[in-house]
Amino acid sequence: MKVSFPYMGTTVIYKKLFELLDHEVIEPPVPSQRTIDLGVKNSPEFACYPLKVILGSYIEAIELGATTLITSGGHGPCRAGFYGETHYRILKSLGYDIELIVFDAYKRDITGTIKNVRKILNGKSLGYLWKTLKIVYLMAKSMDKIEKKIQKLRAYETYKGSCNRAWEEIQKIYDSVKSIEDIVNAELQSKAILDNIKVIEVSESERIKIGIVGEIYVVMEKSINLKIEEILGAMGAEVERSQYISEWIDYNLLPRWVSKPYELEILKKGEKFIKEIIGGHAKQTVGHIVDYAERRFDGVVHLMPFACLPELVSQSIIPAITKEYNIPVITLPIDEQTGLANVQTRIEAFLDLIKNKKRIRIA
Repeated sequence: MKVSFPYMGTTVIYKKLFELLDHEVIEPPVPSQRTIDLGVKNSPEFACYPLKVILGSYIEAIELGATTLITSGGHGPCRAGFYGETHYRILKSLGYDIELIVFDAYKRDITGTIKNVRKILNGKSLGYLWKTLKIVYLMAKSMDKIEKKIQKLRAYETYKGSCNRAWEEIQKIYDSVKSIEDIVNAELQSKAILDNIKVIEVSESERIKIGIVGEIYVVMEKSINLKIEEILGAMGAEVERSQYISEWIDYNLLPRWVSKPYELEILKKGEKFIKEIIGGHAKQTVGHIVDYAERRFDGVVHLMPFACLPELVSQSIIPAITKEYNIPVITLPIDEQTGLANVQTRIEAFLDLIKNKKRIRIA
């Protein structure tokens, strides 16, 4: 099969899974203005932004030769649960003859999951699949650990762009991984690269720590959120996202007897403000804000796809969390009309307020 997938975050991980299963992988291009235009043109007007951009990514992947698209599903009231069927119908109406494989939560659809696994096995044994999944999971864990270090270093790099160049180099190293031993070696090489980044010494009391929360796609995909992590880093703020691919795997795919995901703790922290899972990542959003407050972060950026129903609920609750936990939060709606200058100006003003608050507290 000529396989492709939605472009989100560290795509080398998804690419590696299908390469190890000996599929021909068609990696979708990094989302660009053309990607957005294709998605917006062919999507319902009031569809949420991720649906539009992912559709644009699918069209570009098909143009490059992809015949099979593989993605995860959604659940709850969030419209992400309908993405697969919606995308499939739109692509069919455009004349594209493709297969769309959607992996829904396996606990809710064991039969469907087994059928989908058989489709992607490509003649491999279940033992080989297990070995492959282990390699990809450990690779995701390793890369997420390194990315978290980069998100802190970026605030203090002496030469702007050093962290970005290092991350690009590191991703190329991991792109050649084929075994667990390769992952260990890649991590050692990555550590050496990070150790060579020159940084400015900043005292602990002067450091600014910002958490990023919200819907998973706009939180993880920098080409869609206007590179919010890099904007914050360039302004001297350490960053930590609420969403990383390995943590998503821990919560959504691993049995509880194998791993107790940190997301369970986050959900408990959000319980006071949202009792039920209402779809998307609304409960995780409020839980992470509480968590960042308890860990003494200086502020939180809330990213919300325009018209995203779960995140609209989160947004309405945030003022109560801000008041109770004394942590500033700024909400940034993201869609095809969002401008870089506007986001930069709002973030700059937000950080200025945080820095002034910090100076007063220190004084």
